[in-house]
Amino acid sequence: MPASNSVFHIREEILMRALFKFVVVAMCAGAFAGSADAQTYPARPIRIIVPYAPGGSTDVILRILAPRLSEELGQQVLVENRPGAASIVGLDLVAKSPPDGYTVGISNIAYGANPTLYKKMPFDAEKDLVPVGLVSIVTMVLSVHPSVPARTVKQLIALDKARPGSLNYGSAGNGSANHLATERFKHMTGTKMVHVPYKGGGPAVVSLVAGETAMLFATIPSSIQHFKTGRLVPLGVSSAKRNPALPDVPSVAEAAVPGYEAIEWQGVMVPAGTPPAVIARLNQAFARVTAIPELKERVTALGADLVGGSTEEFAAFVKRELATWSRVVKEVGLRID
Repeated sequence: MPASNSVFHIREEILMRALFKFVVVAMCAGAFAGSADAQTYPARPIRIIVPYAPGGSTDVILRILAPRLSEELGQQVLVENRPGAASIVGLDLVAKSPPDGYTVGISNIAYGANPTLYKKMPFDAEKDLVPVGLVSIVTMVLSVHPSVPARTVKQLIALDKARPGSLNYGSAGNGSANHLATERFKHMTGTKMVHVPYKGGGPAVVSLVAGETAMLFATIPSSIQHFKTGRLVPLGVSSAKRNPALPDVPSVAEAAVPGYEAIEWQGVMVPAGTPPAVIARLNQAFARVTAIPELKERVTALGADLVGGSTEEFAAFVKRELATWSRVVKEVGLRID
């Protein structure tokens, strides 16, 4: 072999060995840095992205929890509203954020329906976000403006059937809990209410109080004060049984529609790739805060329940929700392009 070729191969081998060592060192340094970040997490404020407008149940509950979460995590926890497209806008922001635990999102019932409801999604609900833990379960209540001449679920159904399409209903947006609950109600009762979507549960409640819409499956936390003042009338709760916050209000199933049930929920999601230790720390913080008796009592009085739970339990729950609402959306025939 010519001397020049021999020297060339020796140099090439030295360069390859150096490059290999550099890659190994870099990988180890990255792993160490990730481990160190997880051990020191959190080191700065955390954003909780609520993908709905202020005033809805998701917003109300997370703002109740935020101060205690700040105490638990030792860093300020900020609630930021990013409404739009039934939580898709806010959760897309979370999915595209750095997977470091400093931007977390709140998912709800719409998370299970959106992949089937919407033709195009900007993120993959099964791959781009990962579950941290369940936070709360929220009952909705079929509510009407006092001007609507119906004081029972049966009367409302009869009113709509006498004048098909004359009643409209609000929601927090296409694919929101209110929208899905009402469409399921329409499907099971053969009614023809007209949908009026808003950018959040808060604006939807405001429109109902103002008489701009006739009815709404409002979450109890966002509407209970209006029941007490007489500005709204509750006809039936969306759970299978009565809710302790409204003991005199029957369930929709009990009142007129056997088998009807639609439950809202809130859970914490983070971008895929977030270190397991960070996910565990967030889950621990939410589990401890949702177990505080004072907060549980406060939230229960609003018609919701703080639940907590493990990451694995919530992951299984989300998987069931995706399957359940995919089936329901197809049965009802909903589709948003």
